[in-house]
Amino acid sequence: MPFLIFLVVPLIELYLLMTVGARIGLLPTLGSIVLTAAVGSTHVRRQGLAILRELQIELSQGGLPGRQVVEGMLVAVAGLLLLTPGFLTDAVGFAMLMPSIRSRTATMLLQRFSHRMVHMRPPGTHVRPEDPNRLQPRASEIEIIDDSAVSSDDE
Repeated sequence: MPFLIFLVVPLIELYLLMTVGARIGLLPTLGSIVLTAAVGSTHVRRQGLAILRELQIELSQGGLPGRQVVEGMLVAVAGLLLLTPGFLTDAVGFAMLMPSIRSRTATMLLQRFSHRMVHMRPPGTHVRPEDPNRLQPRASEIEIIDDSAVSSDDE
């Protein structure tokens, strides 16, 4: 199947480039390819940074940022598609930058591959029953430091 994609997609791209080039000319066709790459890279950067912020928030709250990681990978794929010359890859790339389409695609991928994922937690953490996404250290692993006993020599 992947071999077929690498064979068919370039053929479709060549056909589309030749058809559009014949109708609007060579320079406008090349200009549109460069323009979509520039506009696409700007959108990829913005959305990538937004997903990175969401990922950091999820991690700071002790959650596991699975959805953010998948959406970040989809934005990266969109960026690669937008930098690839062609109208079909640009259309798919811009579609992946639309939050609703990207979210549905991420949900589909998470559902499809969730049985293959290994769920791991950092050592020394367990899940509280009231909040399964929040990681908490075990009470036996908390180090208590008494800072009230400071001698006058330390000051």
